[in-house]
Amino acid sequence: MALTLRSSISLINLKDITKPFKSSDDFPCTLSFPNLRLSSRQRASAKAYPHAQTQQEKIHAFPIPHGTGKNDVKVPVFVMLPLDTVTLGGNLNKPRAMNASLMALKNAGVEGVMVDAWWGLVEKDGPMKYNWEGYAELIQMVARHRLKLQVVMSFHQCGGNVGDSCSIPLPPWVLEEISKNPDLVYTDRSGRRNLEYISLGCDTLPVLRGRTPIQVYTDYMRSFRDRFADYLGRVVTEIQVGMGPCGELRYPAYPESNGTWRFPGIGEFQCYDKQNQLGRRTGEDPDPMILASTINFLKTPDFSEEKEPGTLNMDNSS
Repeated sequence: MALTLRSSISLINLKDITKPFKSSDDFPCTLSFPNLRLSSRQRASAKAYPHAQTQQEKIHAFPIPHGTGKNDVKVPVFVMLPLDTVTLGGNLNKPRAMNASLMALKNAGVEGVMVDAWWGLVEKDGPMKYNWEGYAELIQMVARHRLKLQVVMSFHQCGGNVGDSCSIPLPPWVLEEISKNPDLVYTDRSGRRNLEYISLGCDTLPVLRGRTPIQVYTDYMRSFRDRFADYLGRVVTEIQVGMGPCGELRYPAYPESNGTWRFPGIGEFQCYDKQNQLGRRTGEDPDPMILASTINFLKTPDFSEEKEPGTLNMDNSS
């Protein structure tokens, strides 16, 4: 015996399909089964299971279209701009391409973009000689497209880390001071210096031509505030402050560019510059970063055997 399935398509109002349905009860379409002559066995089964005699069943409603719910929540999306958005000369890199990219992002529904404000570019020409022109052009362009901007105050070197597509060193006058006093930067136990960031041990010392690093960073951010006061809160909606290598509050413990570290080796302590050593000998409170590094170090496998920098002894048989 063949069973045919008939759908009462004539009951569907095409205009109703475009309306959001809250539940399956709102959908007007039904499936109708024709009356069939049942055998004695089928009639007996129908008496045992009376609910199976239902001749009409409602179809499940179409899924509710995205964005039509009362509690629909939008998540703002920000897109990171290239690291070399501003050139070494302080100009906006490829402004026509940037303008087209911002237009496309706006059309795609993006909330805004993020950019690094490199210390090595802005204060390149000397202490307190700031060049914000490339960033000014970018901010004006972002404003024209009615996008938002997140700015990262990047006081570290760009280059030598994963994902770095260009090289932006610290300001030349800062590197000059480092050449005179190498203990301004992080140092490992072998005496290797790392030029990615000024050591936290120097934060309160007037080692940068009469100013402390904290004062230098403060003056830099104050200059940004004064230069772009008209855009703060309206276009520039968020400011982040980098506090170490790659902008992260950590030691440059796994430098890959000079060959002293390679994946998947462990990192190495970077607390052997003069200022950190003096702090430890004079009984000052221990650096919380050193404590955290020590805890992580103690959690690692056996390091009893001396290995080359960046290698890991996984032999726990001893």
